[in-house]
Amino acid sequence: MTVLTILRHPQEVIGKRWREDQPPEQTRVLSLARDALCFIAATGQYYPFEDFQKGLHSAPVVQTRDDDFPELKERLSRTEAFFTQLLDDPDSAGEEKLIQVILDTLRFISATGQYEAFSQYLEHLEAEGPPHVVAAFDTMQEAQAWLDHHPAPPRFASILIGNDYHAVMYDRETNFRRLPRARSISYYLVDLEEKGAPVATASFANHEEAEAWLKAQPTPARRAWVKIGSELYLAAYHPHFNHRALYPLSLADGYRDGE
Repeated sequence: MTVLTILRHPQEVIGKRWREDQPPEQTRVLSLARDALCFIAATGQYYPFEDFQKGLHSAPVVQTRDDDFPELKERLSRTEAFFTQLLDDPDSAGEEKLIQVILDTLRFISATGQYEAFSQYLEHLEAEGPPHVVAAFDTMQEAQAWLDHHPAPPRFASILIGNDYHAVMYDRETNFRRLPRARSISYYLVDLEEKGAPVATASFANHEEAEAWLKAQPTPARRAWVKIGSELYLAAYHPHFNHRALYPLSLADGYRDGE
């Protein structure tokens, strides 16, 4: 498997075992394994994870107290036990390598002490917040300086420059580094629309009023629909960076099915 697909194919193992009527514990372990794979991908940790699998351990180890994140540690332990048993299950014949990737993912999170980051990511998923970002900058110059001087940038992840999504593209063999515009927010707005017609929770005459309202909230919702003039906007919040943004629903134009 290539570095970009190594975390994608194991999702098939999880999907194959997902049942609508499955016990709650199975839902918990399968969903945690799914989210662990997505966490490594969303944070662009392909290379550190690949090195971890090879025993190179290039990712920094973070020490945590035994009483830090006990519930998450217990879930990781139960999930690891579940997939360890699958390795000996005759029904898993031919899936051993994919199951091992899942186990390596769980162990990578634990070995590198990423309990807080993973916990925050799970909260973000639960809240169905805007597309995950690993960094936020005010200007392209700041973002480019960060990328140029980063010793090991994310392989592929999203960042914010102002209120615009950009992709971090990095290849360590060639030292290729780019920050192209990304369409993450457009696809996200389409998904929200498909889940239900947007209903504004507040209305404003202009952008200045809406921005002042959003800025004044101590802890905004991860997402909320508002109306500015006659147009719908999504008020989005990234708590890790205390970043607040207003995205017009019109950004979804051209990305809906059939358009």
